[in-house]
Amino acid sequence: MSYISWFNKHGNKHKVIVEKLQAKGLSKEEIVDYFDFDNMVKSESDFCYLYAEKKKCHDVKHLNCYLCACPLFRFNSNGIEKIGEKTAFSYCEVNSKFGHQGIFGDAIHQDCSRCTVPHSKKYVLKNYDENWFSIMASCDVENE
Repeated sequence: MSYISWFNKHGNKHKVIVEKLQAKGLSKEEIVDYFDFDNMVKSESDFCYLYAEKKKCHDVKHLNCYLCACPLFRFNSNGIEKIGEKTAFSYCEVNSKFGHQGIFGDAIHQDCSRCTVPHSKKYVLKNYDENWFSIMASCDVENE
């Protein structure tokens, strides 16, 4: 699955959940709390393929799944730049010390597996928008 396919599919799943919670009258903080990993595994098992195994994408005690991606992640499904014989498809906007560029065959992808920043409740509340696509608007660099 390409980055843009995942991005659009995930954003639409996120929208459905948020609209459901808003219809119930939940506040911003209650919506963010709902996206706690333990709750999401029980309540929204189709939101993430890792939920079937109750597996977290990051090893943190209180993982919040509201963003399920980072607003600082940049991608282009067609490639961003050639580096020698390889093509880079993604990178971190702030070059986080917790991430690195991974080489997978002829492709270079940003590996954010050691970065937990976007998965804390504090970060989510600071960057909160009911529209996931608004928070993530700068991620797809295809049209820059």
